[in-house]
Amino acid sequence: MDATRRRLDRFLRLMPYLALAGATVFAVVTRDDPTIDRKPLGLSVAVAAVAGLWILWFVTLHPGWESRRRLMGFFFAGLVTLSAVLVWTNPLYGFYAWTGYLLLHALGRRRQLLGAAAVGVCTATSQMGGFGVYGRPEDYGALATVLGFNIGIGVAMTLLSTLTNAAHARRAEMMKQLTAALEENAGLHAQLLVQAREAGVQDERQRLAGEIHDVLAQGLTGIVTQLEAADQAADRPTDRRRHLDTARRLARDSLTEARRSVHALRPRPLDAATLPDALAEITAAWTAQQRVPVELITTGPPRPLRPEIEATLLRTAQEALANVARHAAAGRVALTLSYMEDLVTLDVRDDGAGFDPAAPRERTAAGGYGLTAMRDRLHRIAGSLEIESEPGSGTALSACVPAPALGGAA
Repeated sequence: MDATRRRLDRFLRLMPYLALAGATVFAVVTRDDPTIDRKPLGLSVAVAAVAGLWILWFVTLHPGWESRRRLMGFFFAGLVTLSAVLVWTNPLYGFYAWTGYLLLHALGRRRQLLGAAAVGVCTATSQMGGFGVYGRPEDYGALATVLGFNIGIGVAMTLLSTLTNAAHARRAEMMKQLTAALEENAGLHAQLLVQAREAGVQDERQRLAGEIHDVLAQGLTGIVTQLEAADQAADRPTDRRRHLDTARRLARDSLTEARRSVHALRPRPLDAATLPDALAEITAAWTAQQRVPVELITTGPPRPLRPEIEATLLRTAQEALANVARHAAAGRVALTLSYMEDLVTLDVRDDGAGFDPAAPRERTAAGGYGLTAMRDRLHRIAGSLEIESEPGSGTALSACVPAPALGGAA
């Protein structure tokens, strides 16, 4: 489309020269025709040469002048004057006079209408046989008709051209803006990809950090505890063997869970069991290790949940029990799993030492990475964690997560 328009523009810029040359050829060929009211041929050729040089100087050699409206007004006034003189010397130069319409774009919008009317007068005069018609009253009716027709056509075509050019300018501006928007969107898309990649890397780091803390750190802590107990039971072979067997089992379970965490698989207790059954399994194992009774209560009808929700609640329970074992010195622990219409909550309560949740974490025994890991896990599935505790009054931890039906929206 743009290439075609450029070729058309080049042709239209040549048209005045071609029309001027053609009209001059007609004037030469018909120099002996007695029906044409003409002046000496030499005068016509001389004026035609001046008209050609006039267009050459103002338009072809200095295209940048088209933006200078006053200068272009002077140019067009001279152009119309030369066209009128040529029609006066020979009416056949009407074949050239009409090309003034092609140069109207150099004028302002209001001047274009005046220019179109002036060109219409020149063309109408040539069609009536020259300026001699203005001395014949009997031809005034026909002259008025031809003048009205030419001026009307010229003005109408000028208005149409103005509207077309304005539409083309708007379309070009819209295309420019669209191109800029597409380039900006491409840049934003690339930026979003980078941010998404970075966010994915950060999220994976947080996931692995949580898994390492929940699986490896807890497992190693349990192993160390059992080995220390085995050393203290050196004079009691049965107890020593029990502690060593427990440490060995913890090491194997931790290794299995570590491999599953690296591959982002579900925790082993959830492989073939429901969440309540998996919680019963880990609480029984914790009771066997810590010698502290744990009461597990389930309210509401249990239902399958999305895997990431069940895994998060299971890890939260594991971390809460690990915190109780490390810091609480509790005599009893209770876990309550509550199924509600669109929520599931996990409450963990103990009667241990408690702590001040408002105290800075670095000065709080329970304020290590465990609580941060639990919060991060829950936030990733739009959940929340609430903690209530006072020194000497135990601790209550409540995890709440949305629980859409399995297969529903996340």
